[in-house]
Amino acid sequence: MNIGELLRSFPELTVTGVTQGAIYALVALGYTLVYGVLRLINFAHSEVFMVGTFAALFTWGLFGLDSNTERPSIGVALLAILAAIVVAAVTSAAVALLIEVTAYRPLRHRNAPPLAFLITAIGASFVLMEVAGSLTVRRPFGVPALLPSKPLFDIGGWAVTPTQVTTVVVAIAMLVGLDYFVQKTRAGRGIRAVAQDPNTAALMGVNKSRVIALVFILGGLMAGVAAVFNDIKTGSTKFNVGFLLGLKAFSAAVLGGIGNLRGAALGGLLLGLIENYASALFGSNWRDFVAFVALIALLMFRPTGLLGESLGRARA
Repeated sequence: MNIGELLRSFPELTVTGVTQGAIYALVALGYTLVYGVLRLINFAHSEVFMVGTFAALFTWGLFGLDSNTERPSIGVALLAILAAIVVAAVTSAAVALLIEVTAYRPLRHRNAPPLAFLITAIGASFVLMEVAGSLTVRRPFGVPALLPSKPLFDIGGWAVTPTQVTTVVVAIAMLVGLDYFVQKTRAGRGIRAVAQDPNTAALMGVNKSRVIALVFILGGLMAGVAAVFNDIKTGSTKFNVGFLLGLKAFSAAVLGGIGNLRGAALGGLLLGLIENYASALFGSNWRDFVAFVALIALLMFRPTGLLGESLGRARA
């Protein structure tokens, strides 16, 4: 255990942990939204994220940007990132809706047991992954350098980059916007009503099918935005990019309280920090191990997660 390394690198580890945690949080929202309404773990959500990473890469290709081109001007870079966010978010949302319509809706209409939904979710995940693997010949793709590498400012001697600042700011804006949408809008009230009591909500005129489609779309939008910044952060993407990250995002949702939007955000940030602190204490090879052990340890003492509030009972 290297405590000295943790203390020396604490500002750096905190900044990078928050950045990674922001990406986890955005993806975790998709898991928690679907679970809050359907009590379903949508394991195909990791591949919704994967589709977003390639959609962003395709968008940057339209700008003539790839891993071999020089860094563009800040204006072109910001325009390319904004375009990628829109395209990736819409594409991921469309894929998420397609999964709901083709894989889950027929099961709901047949009153299938929960196990059938779980198996279907896993199957849809592998289908999307293998299709992407076949189309990309299972090779990695480089991401163009977009944002400047020059630091914006220092925190405790650690230089904070434009990529880190942009990722965290956009993630916070998306988290706040989604929370406001669910808590304050009419459609959001419909989501909370179906999450709390779908039968009563239907009697009150809430269209359950539309609400379910909406939560899949919202989750896809969040995953698409996360995919863009994960591309920029890691500098590459591949067909199975969503597998481990999706598993960690699901863990983040459970950590914060599955079915709770603010819990998913909190869980994502904490998981990112735990990973980075663990890499300093035990070495980078142990970061995933420590992250999942921390999750198990927490759930032993608080099975409902840190906030433990269902979407149907959440209040502003």
